[in-house]
Amino acid sequence: MGHDRRGERQAALRRRLDGLGLDALLVTHPPNIRYLTGFTGSAGLLLLSADRTALVTDFRYAEQAPEETRGAAEVLVESRSLWERLRKLLAGAPRLRFGFEREHLTVRDAERLSGLEHAEPVPSAELVEALRSVKDAAEVAAIAGAAELAHAALAELLPSLKVGETEREIAARLEAGLRKRGSEWHPFPTIVASGPRSALPHARAGARPVGRGEWLLLDFGAQLDGYCADLTRTVVLGAPADTRQRQVYAIVRAAQGKALTELRPGMTGKEGDALARDVIAAAGFADAFGHSLGHGLGLEVHEAPRLAVTAEEPLPAGAVVTVEPGIYLEGWGGVRIEDDIHLTPEGPRCLTDGRTELLEIH
Repeated sequence: MGHDRRGERQAALRRRLDGLGLDALLVTHPPNIRYLTGFTGSAGLLLLSADRTALVTDFRYAEQAPEETRGAAEVLVESRSLWERLRKLLAGAPRLRFGFEREHLTVRDAERLSGLEHAEPVPSAELVEALRSVKDAAEVAAIAGAAELAHAALAELLPSLKVGETEREIAARLEAGLRKRGSEWHPFPTIVASGPRSALPHARAGARPVGRGEWLLLDFGAQLDGYCADLTRTVVLGAPADTRQRQVYAIVRAAQGKALTELRPGMTGKEGDALARDVIAAAGFADAFGHSLGHGLGLEVHEAPRLAVTAEEPLPAGAVVTVEPGIYLEGWGGVRIEDDIHLTPEGPRCLTDGRTELLEIH
């Protein structure tokens, strides 16, 4: 992925810890461990202090961990308990006041933390996530690459769609197309929702056959170099759209278009959300847009920052966010249009294709 920025990321985190009066940070959330070290395994405890970056993992990753970290961390392979190895690691050093990731700690691990001698654990909030919210050029390129292969899979799928196919059959073809083009995995369960079910924002693909002239909502993602793209297109299958479908679609498209054009770093997440929400509300559908406008994208499909009525924090320059307004009407159906945006100092740059015209496939 180009220039190796793991050392810079660790240095930035150390500066943050120093400012908070912390000697170290215990990182337990796998995407955060990956961001700082390159390690992609499912079992790991990362202790980052002023002079040490120690990754404790188990025997399954004895070869993988050194290969992936490539010197970005000291790898300690433990055959029994990772937490016991951490305890020994702490026992051999001066007493540490270290932060831990309170959002990602289980009750069981909290008990293990409280049993550590030679340490003072301090709950800490999203220290690594704050760094992750600003993307470097290689991260943006990976998200754009994931978006490109997602669009290619969609372009292959759309002409093949037929009335009477089930949502699950359509999802299977779409997911196969993603994998065939190099998607490492699906960042979330693919949503294929037809007819009235398209009014369910997080509908899972089911056994329902798609009827003629119905909405077909496709919300799916791709993953490249660990980074996620997230895309939604809503089409009409088997017949031209009727007047109401055209009207509702046009409102959602106008709302998304305003946000895609006017989003800027420095706006609060609430202000960004309002760009689209105000358009939908002015058209009389305020109650039909019940979710937030968007979320950050990166190593996770939902990460900081957020575009939401409750988000008072400013959007940082360099963030990548989704813009996905929708209108959902029970018993009739729903429309959502989603693209992925890089918030540059010069303004928003679309990483997806931004082609949001209404598609009628028949």
